[in-house]
Amino acid sequence: MLRIGQGYDLHPLVLHRPLILGGVTLSHPKKLGLAGVTDGDCLTHAIIDAILGAAGLGDIGQMFPATDETVQNANSTHLLATVLQKAWSLGFTIHNIDCTILAEQPKLADSIPKMRQVLCEICQLEENLLSIKATTMEHLGPVGRNEAIAALAVTLLENNSKEAIR
Repeated sequence: MLRIGQGYDLHPLVLHRPLILGGVTLSHPKKLGLAGVTDGDCLTHAIIDAILGAAGLGDIGQMFPATDETVQNANSTHLLATVLQKAWSLGFTIHNIDCTILAEQPKLADSIPKMRQVLCEICQLEENLLSIKATTMEHLGPVGRNEAIAALAVTLLENNSKEAIR
């Protein structure tokens, strides 16, 4: 059985926080980073939600409640690894993941290969099965005003276990 999941996340840009996307620490020209309960990695959060949705496992807030102390400042790639272990234990495999990052700054083209490498290693995917694109919002909305960064992700999972086919 094939299942599609989508994910979306947006975090405000603030001072005194790291800017982490796809498990990679980046430099913002205004020294801004992403606010959040965890490390604020909205790209990884969008991927997590896409996988959870496709697997029928709810969303990131259900699996990792903000009130849980272990989630405070957590490394989002560790959360992704936990989600993957759960999905794999239920018989799911990932066919592909496609992502888009929405940001005015910083420019991300040079950082995307490293993000792909990090995420593919965690997801155990060949690099041609995980795509990351970046675009701006043409100065519209909170992302366009450089107040936030957002990310979208879609994934295709397959599960042929007898438990999944009901």
